[in-house]
Order: sequence, then structure tokens, then C-alpha cells
Amino acid sequence: MDTTKKFNGIANEYTQSRPSYATEFIEILFDKYGFSASSFVADIGSGTGKFAKQLLDKGCNVVCVEPNADMRLVAEKELCEYPNFKSVAGSAENTMLPDSFVDFITTAQAFHWFDTKSFKTECSRIIKPGGKVFLIWNTRNNEALINQELHRVYSEYCPDFKGFSGGTKPHDDRIKDFFDNDYEYITFDNPLFFDREKFINRSLTGSYSLKKGDCNFELYIKEIEKIFDEFEIDGVVKIENQTVAYVGTL
Repeated sequence: MDTTKKFNGIANEYTQSRPSYATEFIEILFDKYGFSASSFVADIGSGTGKFAKQLLDKGCNVVCVEPNADMRLVAEKELCEYPNFKSVAGSAENTMLPDSFVDFITTAQAFHWFDTKSFKTECSRIIKPGGKVFLIWNTRNNEALINQELHRVYSEYCPDFKGFSGGTKPHDDRIKDFFDNDYEYITFDNPLFFDREKFINRSLTGSYSLKKGDCNFELYIKEIEKIFDEFEIDGVVKIENQTVAYVGTL
């Protein structure tokens, strides 16, 4: 199956319900890792531009590489007013970018979709010598009861569900292989807060999620609503979450 099509038709809901990444993480990119307003960054699998926007707000020059037309068009609409933004209809394995073009490569919530060997080859081609690659996720705290309940419902109703963050485990073998087991791991608290509508939309924008018309869709929605009702306080639920990143050179 062409995984680039998994988000067809849900781009608007995705950009409305998906969270940004921890502010502290963005700050440390500039304070410790050398990001600046003169940096050129390739954000690969950039989706609707959630992560790219945080870099653009800090002045970076960001090239968003996204193969899914629905997601890419939303990003172009959302980010078109940034003069330092560029959109490319490329993939992780074929970014369409020139050799030695960027100072940094980022991929947020997307590495688990890639052919990692081909992506590594492409990163090595487009990044400048000594440039760093950042593999980034917003990842759930699996010890939190609400996340356990959501995991149960997704596992029961969604055949494509492999676990949060595409089933990627901490220090996943794919990450170790990508960096030849030489990388830095950093993590930052990034709790998420959803009202009922955004909570439901967040579930429906998972690549694994059932869609309207699928078998058991109505039961699936009722289970999600039940979880919201169990954990909400004043109409809002809190999702224990962290922004994590794996950082290294190739």
C-alpha cells in the first residue's frame, strides 16, 4: 500500500487537531544546536506544516518536502505568508533538493513511514558536511490511564493500529541503524489539552483510524466519546505527552 495516501481527505482536520511541539525543544535547537535565522532546513514528511511553522516563526529558511498533495496544499495555504517558506512535492527518498543544500534535516512524526535506508542515502546527499538530522515525535506517556484506554480502543477497532507514533519504540532499531547507533536522545514535557471536538478529531486523524462508512465506525466513535467523558474536567481532557528527538550526524 502507498503509505503517502493514508492522510488523503483529512488534512484540514489534521492541522486543526494535531499539536505543536514543545517550546523548550524549539528553543534548544537555537541555543544548543546552531539553528539561526540564516539556517536552511529541510523538513521531510512535513505534512500540514505543524513543525515547520515553529521554525519559520524563529526566522529559519524551511523547505517543506511532502508527497501527499492534500497535506502539502494545506501547508502552502497556512504558511504562504512566510517569505522563508518553500514547498516541494518530494518524498523522503527523493526530496528533489540539490546536493549539499541544507544545514539541518528534520522529520516530525514521519520517520516511521520512510524507507529508512533510502532516506539515509538522501539525507547524506542533501545535507552540508557536519549537518545534523533530527528525528522528532510527539509521543504519549503510556503509563497515563487515558492513553491506556485510547490504546485499548484503537487496538480493538483499528486493524492498522501498531501503537502510538506508528509503533515506534524508544530507541527503535530503525533509529539505531539510521544513526549507526551514534546519536543523542532528548525529551521535553509537552502535555496536550483537547475539548470534545478536537479530542474526537485527533483520534480520527490517525493514519490507522476508522473512517465514516467503515464497519463499526459508530461504535468506535462512542468508545472515544466515552473516554472523553470519563477523563474530562470542565470540558477539557489532558493527554500526557512528550516531545522527543533523536539527534545525530551521518
